[in-house]
Amino acid sequence: MSAIVTKYVAEHKLNKEMRYDFSKEQAFILVPDQRICRSRSQVTSQMGGSEAGEVNLCQISDLIPGAETLEMIAQRIAQDNLSEKDAESIAKALAESASNDSAGLSRLTRLRREMRNLGVSEKIISATLIPEITRSANKIQKERSEQRENEGIDFPDHFSLESVKERLDSYDISNTPNIQALADVTIMLCIRPAEIKTLRIFNGGVTGYAKNRGQQDIPRVFRSLEKNEERASQLLTWIQEAISSRQLRDPGVPGVKWFNAFLKNNRFLPETGKPLLPRYLRKLGAVFAVVAHGAKNLSEAMTIASEALRHSPDNHASPAKNYTIVNYRKRGQPYDQAKAIKIFDEN
Repeated sequence: MSAIVTKYVAEHKLNKEMRYDFSKEQAFILVPDQRICRSRSQVTSQMGGSEAGEVNLCQISDLIPGAETLEMIAQRIAQDNLSEKDAESIAKALAESASNDSAGLSRLTRLRREMRNLGVSEKIISATLIPEITRSANKIQKERSEQRENEGIDFPDHFSLESVKERLDSYDISNTPNIQALADVTIMLCIRPAEIKTLRIFNGGVTGYAKNRGQQDIPRVFRSLEKNEERASQLLTWIQEAISSRQLRDPGVPGVKWFNAFLKNNRFLPETGKPLLPRYLRKLGAVFAVVAHGAKNLSEAMTIASEALRHSPDNHASPAKNYTIVNYRKRGQPYDQAKAIKIFDEN
């Protein structure tokens, strides 16, 4: 958030040796109170009650918005009936403080989702759209996609289809799951971190998936490397209950490092030296589902991959180009014999 402060100080020609009275909206933009590392008494109003906040600029530390921060920001926008201009300022502050425009766009997308859930008007929500951030983020994502096409994702024997399936079959749901079980179930259901606690499986369908853009939560077809729907549902519930009871940490909290650290363990490092990342697990799951279901041709493989990833049937973009560029090999097979699975028609 230092970028927010720097920008604000420059625009308003403020002096850090002095103290200033900010409006409630200005103070909120600079210092979201649920993320302040210092005592809230240091930023509460001295003169204006709830209508103003006296902030010492020297006390503002670097802050990184997380899931709770975005939820609280959306609540503040809804409860205080902030204007379009205020919403736009908040959106710019969130985007500009992100590590890059792709991360900034992700923040704004989540903010808009929270705002819609709270019934905020579309006019206010639209004020958080920043075209230049969207264009830049799309460019970054395109470059990353092209890089994935050229390199592919490697995985160690520990995360081969055979190894993952063996562990999934052996898990006793009466025991407490560990981080390995979390990784395996994430692969099994191609789970996005943001939907780990909301996903539900029943009657051959899946609900609670992310990226439905505020639309009705229509069940998508259940498709997984674990073909037994009941078993898949049991394993998912097992993980979700462990997260709810805090026996497992939530991988959906932005900025977490522990999941990355687990996957980058030396014993999981592929021979190619490229470590697995949390976002790769979803991609592995899509390819493993295609292999497990024995796709006979390109069309069938595309259908299985799309269903495993829970893509909208109306989405005509190739899911494989974004998700399933994987150097697939069987357990024990040399890396140089891996087959680059690209489930899309380049023509």
